[in-house]
Amino acid sequence: MMDIKSLGTAIDQIAAEKGIPSDRVLEAVESAIAAAYKREYRKKTEVIRSKFDLSTGNIKFWQIKTVVDPEEVRIVADEEEVEEQKETKEDETALPRYNEDRHIFLADAKKIKKDAVIGEELEFPLEMHADFGRIAAQTAKQVILQSIREAERKSIQQEFSGKEGEIVSGIIQRFERGNVYVDLGRAIGIMFPNESIPSEHYRVGQRMRFFVLAVQDDPRRPGIILSRAHPRFVVKLFELEIPEMAESIVEIKGIARESGSRTKIAVASNQEGVDPVGSAVGQRGMRVMAVTNELGNEKIDIVEWSEDVEKFISHSLSPAKVKLVELLPRREARVLVAEDQLSLAIGKGGQNVRLAARLTGWKIDVRSQSNPDEVQEGGVADAPKEQESAEEKQ
Repeated sequence: MMDIKSLGTAIDQIAAEKGIPSDRVLEAVESAIAAAYKREYRKKTEVIRSKFDLSTGNIKFWQIKTVVDPEEVRIVADEEEVEEQKETKEDETALPRYNEDRHIFLADAKKIKKDAVIGEELEFPLEMHADFGRIAAQTAKQVILQSIREAERKSIQQEFSGKEGEIVSGIIQRFERGNVYVDLGRAIGIMFPNESIPSEHYRVGQRMRFFVLAVQDDPRRPGIILSRAHPRFVVKLFELEIPEMAESIVEIKGIARESGSRTKIAVASNQEGVDPVGSAVGQRGMRVMAVTNELGNEKIDIVEWSEDVEKFISHSLSPAKVKLVELLPRREARVLVAEDQLSLAIGKGGQNVRLAARLTGWKIDVRSQSNPDEVQEGGVADAPKEQESAEEKQ
């Protein structure tokens, strides 16, 4: 006789530890017991199910047969089996093969149950066996562990799929082949090298925030993909710091980022009288400072978005002061600035104008107001078609 109290306690404990429903654990136990029973006493081709009553400790077993129409199955004699297998490999449209261990014809089913229909499953009670033997017990153990692992994996996948595109907190667990593995509590996330901030150095035991880039339902691949380099990570950090964004009074209209170095975001107000840039910066710069601290002091330019393209392009080149924006065909813009603003508008290595082009989706050509015909080194930046405003739309 099984120790029902201990089994019930074990099921509740596993359910609590793994965060999965008790009935799912019980299903795993019943599946394991059925597998053990089948291995010890029945044929491999049979479908066996069991029901475990936690209140009494009784176990019942059934053989399951599906009701079929003789016209919709193939009946094959033993001597014909080899030849039949060769033929059906080539014919994918062949009818399913009849198996007396799994199927029952409709006429025979109606003798047992008058209202039986095609496709219905009939249950045939089986003899109870209390002793499953060593091999069967091992089978039961393996099935239980496998079922619980699968239930736990699905539970975690469901939990984190709701967090896709959000920020989570985790502790860095280990490093492997350039990948960073992060303990998220019930699950382990992975941050690939291209999703980490180049200038950051990570330490085991360090708690950090991460952007949930994807949650994959594939046991052969990493399940929870994390990022700190994604542009949306910056967007979500601002949403956490700025109440006006949570209330949709202020919104981020666009973002262009070179992680670890510099980010430009365009903000707009949906309520008259609210300064979007001031809301994002915060009093004495406290709000933007909280975000830059999280990003390892990555520089952040906050500019005001505008429906007026000339204004938006002018704002996008902040902190440089623009004198004139001339719009040209094919989404190109020529921007004139004072000589002393030229290096600021272009930025180190052309970074400022490059980010501005990505933010606006326009090709930008920065030139000196005093010499408008001269093309400046690093002063021209394209917004590639496949990248045009893509980052801000993600």
